Order: sequence, then structure tokens, then C-alpha cells
Amino acid sequence: MHTHSLHTLLLLLLSLLIGACATTPEDETAGWTAQQFYDKAKDALVAEDYHSAILLYSKLEARYPYGRYAQQAQLETAYAHYKAEDPYAAIASAERFIQLYPRHNDIDYAYYLRGLASYDLDPGFFEKLGGQDRSERDPQRARESFNYFKQLVTRFPESRYKPDSIERMKKLRNSLARYEIHVADYYLRRGAYIAAINRAKYVVENYRQTPSVPDALKIMVRGYRQLDMKGLADDTLRVLELNHPGAMVNESALSSLLPELPLSTGERDDEGTIQPPRLSPRSESESPAPPL
Repeated sequence: MHTHSLHTLLLLLLSLLIGACATTPEDETAGWTAQQFYDKAKDALVAEDYHSAILLYSKLEARYPYGRYAQQAQLETAYAHYKAEDPYAAIASAERFIQLYPRHNDIDYAYYLRGLASYDLDPGFFEKLGGQDRSERDPQRARESFNYFKQLVTRFPESRYKPDSIERMKKLRNSLARYEIHVADYYLRRGAYIAAINRAKYVVENYRQTPSVPDALKIMVRGYRQLDMKGLADDTLRVLELNHPGAMVNESALSSLLPELPLSTGERDDEGTIQPPRLSPRSESESPAPPL
């Protein structure tokens, strides 16, 4: 009796399993080659269907993990995440490519895209509502983006992405200097004159040739005056007049320390620069992943 019940249960489970398999939709990509996966993913990328492109690139890597198509898929996956406005995923994908293929012909693009994704990280919803500019936010992301671009410029001095990287580094440097001015002005308005002077001095010493240097000198003048350090105030004022003759140094100017200055806007360059390099034609065959 017990054996008969067990046999009946096994038949029931087998019928359920067969029914489940029968209702499972067939995978239309089951017999695709690596090139077919890549071409379809590329079509989706061009059509701005980034989700489908990322999914197809992922399937390509899973079935054909070795060869140029898989490598190009990883690079273009990072680009697809960037275009889909998912900068964190773009950064992670670019870093994965850098770790796996440090000698790839287009490795400089991975460095560039990583910096670009970090550079274009948008402020939060409440920051947008409040109209807060880039220089007033936590500078950690700006420093990270600056370092990403610096790695590209240092390691690949002949890269086609070097000129744009340098321009973005200049904008990031201006924003970092401006952030220090915001902090120095905060200290100054609260009577922390030594802290304000030190912040302003940091700008003068570390962010030379940025638009924030005149403001830093003005803060130093006012801080020294509040501390009754007339000699240092006069010396700093002479430096301001000598190096920045166009800056107003009267009392009314010193009381308005943060005039409007051009700040980095984070605009993107034309797509010809940002798009990933094309897959170079080769005749090598693609090896599918071994069965588990």
C-alpha cells in the first residue's frame, strides 16, 4: 500500500514537472552566435533601448565569455549604463573592464568613461529644488572624478580623450576651489576668523589661477582686520591689488565676498567623443562557455 502511494506521488510530480517545462517559453537566443548577440545589442544601443542592450550584452558574456565580442560587450555595457543615467553602474562596469583587460587597445576609453560618469552625477531631488550649485555640495565626488581624469591623462598622454579630460579637470578644480570659498565665508560670517583665514589661504596656495583666488584674498583681508592684524591685512591687500587689479578692494567689495562667478555646469560633449570605440574586425572564433 505504501509502495503504491509513493509510486502515485512520483507520477504526479513527474507530470507537474513536464507540464511546467511545456509552459516555459523558448529562448529565441538559444542558438545565437556571439556576433548575433553583439549585433542585436548594438541595434538596441543605437535605438536608445539601453535596458535591452544591457540584457543582450550580459547574455553574450555569459555564453561567449572569451574573445573580442565579450570584451567589447563589457565596454559598451558601461556606456549603456551611462546613457541610461545610471552612473554608479557605469563606473562599476568601467572599473571591471579596467581590471580584466588592463592592456586592451581601448583601455583609455574605460578610464575616460569612468571619469565622465562620476563627473555627471546629478544632485539629489531636493538640491535641484533648492537650486544648489555643484560647488556647494560635498566635494568628495568632484575629487573622485578629478582623480579619475588625472589617471587617464597621466597613464595615456597620447589618448584622444586627454583634451576633454583636461578641460573637465579645470572645471572640477574651479568647483573645488569655490567650495572652499563657501566654507571660508561660512566661518567668516560666524566669527571664526582664524578658520576662515586658513580656508582662504588653502585656496590661494592650492588652487592658483582659479577665479576663486581674489575672493580668498578678500576673506583673508577681512579676517585679519577683525583680528586687529593690520600688517597682515595690508600685505594681503597689496597682493590682491598687484595680482588682481580688476578686483574691487574697497569696503563695499569686501563686504560682498561671493560675487557670481562662472561655475562648472557638467554639460556633456558631443556624442562623437563619448561613444565607445568601434569593434575592430577580426577573424578569430568565439568560444562559448563550457557547460556546467
